Amino acid sequence: MTIKHSLRIPPGKLRYYQERYDFSAEANLDKYHQIGPKQGYLTVSQLHEICQWKSKRRADLALSNSEALVREITAFSFSAKCEESRLGALTLLSGVQFPTASVILHFCVDQSYPILDFRAIWSLGVKQPSQYIVAFWKEYVQLCRAVAAKHRLTVRELDMALWQYSSEHQGG
Repeated sequence: MTIKHSLRIPPGKLRYYQERYDFSAEANLDKYHQIGPKQGYLTVSQLHEICQWKSKRRADLALSNSEALVREITAFSFSAKCEESRLGALTLLSGVQFPTASVILHFCVDQSYPILDFRAIWSLGVKQPSQYIVAFWKEYVQLCRAVAAKHRLTVRELDMALWQYSSEHQGG
């Protein structure tokens, strides 16, 4: 599988759109940066807060997970070396699918993980898959890291620019 892309944002405008992004809604998530290496796991309430940021309508599903399950799955994911294990384990939790798992990896493990979002995918000029699979995720991570590096942005700055551009240009 090779993801074909055609960046919709004029390259000279990436920083412009990144700066227009309103990141005040994620200010509460700053406390999660590097929680994997520091705390080593998430609690149910921490998982719920992250899920609420990504998908309010699915967030309450996270509350149906037991503390023991959330701790064990997230501890495993945060220490896993294999990308399939790292991402796949998180999707065993109620309320967590690939997009939310990407948020957990970004905020809790390593900020070089992009946040998987239909808006970012659209702005990259990538065809939205009918279903997310690990092969797509792995290539998406590589693509976002390469595009960010090429344009001298962090992966998060690229995410912000991609999201904002879509918000202003994609429509319904």
